[in-house]
Amino acid sequence: MPRRHIAAIGIELATDDVVELSFTEKQSLLDFDIVVIRPSIDAFISWHNTYNGKPCLDDDLSFQLKECCAHWRREIRSLVEAGKTVIVFLCELQEVYVATGTHSYSGAGRNRQTTRYVELLTNYRSIPTSIQALPSTGKGVKLAAKGVEAISGYWAEFKDSSSYKVILAAGAQTLQAALLTRVGDKAVGLIQRSKSSAGALVLLPDIEFCPANFVRVRANEETWTPAARQFAQRFLASIANMDKALRADGDITPTPSWAAASEYALSTEHEMRSELLLAERAVERAVKRKEEKEDELRKIGMFRGLLFEKGKPLEVAIVEALRVIGFTAAPFVNAESEFDVVFSCAEGRLIGEVEGKDSKAVNIDKLRQLAMNVHEDLQQETVETPAKAVLFGNPFRLDPVKGRAEPFTDKCISAAAASSTALVFTPDLFFAVQNLIGNPDSAYARSCRLAMLSAVGRVKFPMSNADVMTIDAVRPVRTSDKVRTASDP
Repeated sequence: MPRRHIAAIGIELATDDVVELSFTEKQSLLDFDIVVIRPSIDAFISWHNTYNGKPCLDDDLSFQLKECCAHWRREIRSLVEAGKTVIVFLCELQEVYVATGTHSYSGAGRNRQTTRYVELLTNYRSIPTSIQALPSTGKGVKLAAKGVEAISGYWAEFKDSSSYKVILAAGAQTLQAALLTRVGDKAVGLIQRSKSSAGALVLLPDIEFCPANFVRVRANEETWTPAARQFAQRFLASIANMDKALRADGDITPTPSWAAASEYALSTEHEMRSELLLAERAVERAVKRKEEKEDELRKIGMFRGLLFEKGKPLEVAIVEALRVIGFTAAPFVNAESEFDVVFSCAEGRLIGEVEGKDSKAVNIDKLRQLAMNVHEDLQQETVETPAKAVLFGNPFRLDPVKGRAEPFTDKCISAAAASSTALVFTPDLFFAVQNLIGNPDSAYARSCRLAMLSAVGRVKFPMSNADVMTIDAVRPVRTSDKVRTASDP
């Protein structure tokens, strides 16, 4: 028997004879002959937010989880229809609430409220079957009376290591139940064969793939024990034999070319092929729209880089944020000079220098470079007056914004005052952009621009549209001005 190419999803085995994949990967399964999967969604579950006593995922995790489930459902179906074997180990039922993408709004201005709609999703959404999994646990399992020859060898080998975590209902009776509870004859394992190929989807009770005696820890390093390696070899041999038996039972003769001639066509085939073509076109349009929305999502999500990025990614996020506020903004490079960002509007022209720090406040180092940039810029023939200097800082960038210390050092603040430089804490800029994207308002955008043009020291952006500064001309912000940043409590 030729060697079978095997993939394991969500399962670790002490062998190099399988390709291990995580549930969050997006790899095609068509390179494999046998796939074993344990559809656990532990990587997504967090109890930080709950609804009706169950975890409730935010929009990003909801999107990722639904995308992963759809991917594996599609890949498993394609592999079975291609004549291959997929074995699902029925782990515990996991239920989470995910965002539907639908929202409703009530109120206006600062009293505006958003209602987010969610739906219940289980880890078994990733399996292409209509069977319902119901939570139940036990070890009392028996083989069904018939049609179980393909899995009988496996069950004899691993029944003592197996236990059921769910029972199968809602359609299980129409399929080939392979394993039943000893009392009540409830289905806890079954075989679902393809109608067009020798492929099969096999659902089996869960196994403890990594008991305590399978791992040894030495010098803070985990290694597999001989028992783990022996188990892996027995397991692979058993599922290879299962695959061979399933193929022998389910061999289907490929349609000869002569049998596809029009004289053998059935009356409804042409109409069904037309409907299939229309469905495929609809899928293509849906995939294209999905890709476009993914691009839009990535672009809008780029603004969150203002909270935690540094270097070029932070510079890109700042340029895009300034454009949202109403500036014309871009990096500047020529033979003599290179500036992080040059931006302008009807109210004035500015030059910015960008600094991100992992665990320190922004100091005076960049102010010297910024002053040189302003002088170099003024030397250009097309520039008549010095540009306003702006230092963008993202210190303590990996810490939550609300817990960060003062973003700029005392020396940096005093030097900025002496040079009339504006200091922008990039999370403050993020909250201004967040407000504008949610509530477009030209007056608010103008007040943000004027806040940067008039600031000496840290820029104080208006908190919301209701707090727009009424400024008729550019002027310094006095210490008595009651203007709050979006990050202020």
